[in-house]
Amino acid sequence: MAAYVPPGWPAGVHPPGSEDFERTAVAWLLDVVPADYRLYGVLRRYPLALAAMATHHANACVAGAREGYRTARTELGDALPAHGLDSVLAAYRAEGRRLVAIARAVDLVTRALRGEEFTPQLADATGQDQANGKDQANGKDPANGKGGKQKRGKGVTVPADDQPARRAS
Repeated sequence: MAAYVPPGWPAGVHPPGSEDFERTAVAWLLDVVPADYRLYGVLRRYPLALAAMATHHANACVAGAREGYRTARTELGDALPAHGLDSVLAAYRAEGRRLVAIARAVDLVTRALRGEEFTPQLADATGQDQANGKDQANGKDPANGKGGKQKRGKGVTVPADDQPARRAS
C-alpha cells in the first residue's frame, strides 16, 4: 500500500516513511529558500532546522507579496498606465497563490519531518473547496488571506471560524 500524502504535498518529495523521504525533503526545502542557505551544512544535517527556516522564509514571502499588492496603487499608480498597474496586480495575485501553495507545502513537509502521519480526509476526496480556490481547512482565499462567508444583504464578512454550528436535521 502506498503512503498517503495530503493535497498540496510537493512534487518530488517522497512520501513520509519512505526510504528517500528525508533526502528528497531536504533537497526540496533547499530549493524553497535562498540559494545561500546551501552554504550552511547545519541545515543539511538537521532537516528540522532547515524546515523552520524555510517556514519563516515562505511566510515572509507571502507577507511581502500581500503588502506589495496592498500598496501597489499608491506606490506605482502615478508611474504606470492603468493597464500596467492592472498587470502588476495580476502578477501579485498569481505570485501570491504560488507562494501560499509553497508555504502550505513547507508546513506539510515540516509536520512530516516531525513524525506526523497523514490520513485521508473527506475534504481531500471531494476537492470542492480546492477547486474553488479556497483553503480546505478554513475557507480562506489563498490569494488574499481573507476568509469567511458573506451574510446576505449585510455586506459583512464573518470569519469561517465564527460561523454558528448547524444542527443535523
